[in-house]
Parts: sequence; structure tokens; C-alpha cells
Amino acid sequence: MSALVVRALSKSFGGLHVARRIDLRVEPGERRLIIGPNGAGKTTLFNLITGELAPDSGSIELFGRDITGMASRKRTHLGMARTYQIITLFPHDTIAHNVTLALLGLSPLRWNPLIALNRQRHLAAAAGAALERVGLDQIAGRRLAQTSYGERRRVEIAMALAQNPKVLLLDEPFAGLSIDERQDVRKLLAAIPRDVTIVMIEHDMDTALDLADRITLLHFGEVIVEGTRAEVVADPRTREVYLGE
Repeated sequence: MSALVVRALSKSFGGLHVARRIDLRVEPGERRLIIGPNGAGKTTLFNLITGELAPDSGSIELFGRDITGMASRKRTHLGMARTYQIITLFPHDTIAHNVTLALLGLSPLRWNPLIALNRQRHLAAAAGAALERVGLDQIAGRRLAQTSYGERRRVEIAMALAQNPKVLLLDEPFAGLSIDERQDVRKLLAAIPRDVTIVMIEHDMDTALDLADRITLLHFGEVIVEGTRAEVVADPRTREVYLGE
């Protein structure tokens, strides 16, 4: 059974086709890289998969279950988590509090407006464990506004990992990072166990290609090339899309 299957997924905004009958099959434990120039439809594809956008046609399956019409929050409960191209965190809260809020989204406690998060030891412990995985447990009490951009990227990954996902969608996790920060995040992603399937959008090809088992190239909302690193790099359509050859 595949971890994620997208069949003939299409989406338009008026006359603008942002996804054109996209087919995608990702196997359990796979590391899939989604590449393509700006405007190729990569983030739109993620938004369709996570339910933040509704497709015009096509279907999405998560471990054999059709989730096409399912609300985004319910997909999270089935084991889907994601990060975003633009970091969306709470800068005046601590690192630990940001991760705890992500955990709260999966807990029945989220319906209680009077809950005191600092008394929920199980949530604090889970948040601490997630931060330890990304190497930020020693600064968990620091306000997010006092952290570097690279640390905020790792906080976002910690928030996703804290939800114990089966499928993790990463939208440009290396964007805006220094060379050293890229290496830190690369090591972090490489250490994620294979019981988590990863689908990643990335422009930093040199860093991301080493992590990928298979690569999908999108262009104008269509899958142009798909295969191993060697196959995609050697395909003349890849050079045409990126270099105009």
C-alpha cells in the first residue's frame, strides 16, 4: 500500500491552471523531492494534499484511504503534517510554547478555553522531546523573536515532528538558511526514521538531491519528469525547464 497517492489532480483559478491532472505515488518511507521553477505549482500541490485547497477534480489517498473531501484538520489526525515556505509562528511566545500549541491541536484539550498549558506535563514532555530531536531543547524557554532564522526553521520542523506524522510535507525547509544552517537541517532530516515518509519541495538542489530517493519535476502545474536523481538530472526536459535549452 502506498503512503500517498494523487490521481489526476486538477485545480484552476479562473482561466489559470495551477494543477493539471497531476499523478503522484509515494511509497512508505520514501524521500520524494518536488522541484520546479517559480510558479510551477509546487506549493499549490501541497495545499491540495493537505486540504487547504479543494481540487476541481482528481483524488488523494493516504495509506489507501480516500481523503479528497476530508477537512484539513482531520488529515492531521490521520498522520499528515507539514511545514510552510513562509514561517508562521508566534514570535512573542517561547519555543516550547509554540511546539506545545502544535501538540494541542491533536489533543481533546484544545476544546477547553480555560486550559493552563503550563500544567499539562505530558504536552510539555512531548514538546521537549521534539525539540531535542532538532537540537533546540537547551533553548526551549527562549522567545522565538530572540532566535535566528535557522532556529525558527528547526522549530517549525519540531512542531511537525511532535505530531508523530506518518507523512511529512516540507515546503522549502532550506530557504533563507546560511551554509552552516543548511547542513544542520540536512543532518536533522537525514536522521528522521524511515517510518516517516517525506515529501519535500526545495530550490536548494545541491542539498536536497542527496536526500531524495525519487524526484518529481513540475512545470506549469504538470508533472514533466519523474524518476531517480540520475534519471531526472539526465533528462533533457529538466535542462529545458531550468536552463531554457
